[in-house]
Amino acid sequence: MTGSAFHDTNPLASAVVLQEREFAQFCDLIYRIAGITLSAAKKPLVTSRLAKRLAHYGLSSYGEYYKMITATDGKAELQMTVDLLTTNETHFFREPKHFDFLRQHILSARKPGKIFRIWSAACSSGEEPYSIAMLLDDVLGVAPWEVVASDLNTKVLEMARQGHYSMERMSEIPRPYLSKYCLKGVGSQEGTLLISRKLRERIQFKQHNLNEAPPSLGEFDVIFLRNVMIYFDQNTKRQVVSRLLTLLRPGGYFLIGHSETLNGVNEEVRLVQPSVYIKP
Repeated sequence: MTGSAFHDTNPLASAVVLQEREFAQFCDLIYRIAGITLSAAKKPLVTSRLAKRLAHYGLSSYGEYYKMITATDGKAELQMTVDLLTTNETHFFREPKHFDFLRQHILSARKPGKIFRIWSAACSSGEEPYSIAMLLDDVLGVAPWEVVASDLNTKVLEMARQGHYSMERMSEIPRPYLSKYCLKGVGSQEGTLLISRKLRERIQFKQHNLNEAPPSLGEFDVIFLRNVMIYFDQNTKRQVVSRLLTLLRPGGYFLIGHSETLNGVNEEVRLVQPSVYIKP
């Protein structure tokens, strides 16, 4: 979505108050669609992120906007709402111990000849799958590999496909990978970096709602599901993990965020080290 969609101004919109009943409606909606639980502390976030949409349509209440997005012809705007309320923070080589484990333990023990497949199941704006791809290309060379990356949010997926980031992200990428896999912007693109076409073409970006049955993607050797379960209640966690594990091959690894655990969530996988599990 281009910035032009937000240029309309309505002096009333900034003064519109999100009523408790309306907030509860949006909480219920995002839970039903994405399994995400919004706490009371998220009310200011919902207010600020949706205020621009009220201004765009000249609406005087959040209740009017809710009726619009839940109407039969409101699907496009409903996706916009989901995008606005599910934006997550990410960066390159986040939680580096996982990448060390991938290099030193998983890739070193893989069987040659067979395509090595990884699923980044909540890829956000793409930094995680590109980090994975850099490592795979570096370690495996000409050996076959594939990365599938998915997210519910269409806005961040489009950003991920482009692979175009602020130069501020540069410090997160190992120096050898910067010169090998990134292009420095010049002229009108100064201050940005572009992931090389070589890597961009190796990643399949797909929209997928973790709250729904996974698409037919085949089996994976590794699944990354990091820093997304913190938004789920216990029941949703169980359902999401169970669905994803159907696509993890026996002997495959399941990686979650360092602040997360599968204790009480799933007994199908075995803990290898904190936040790293293996499917027997």
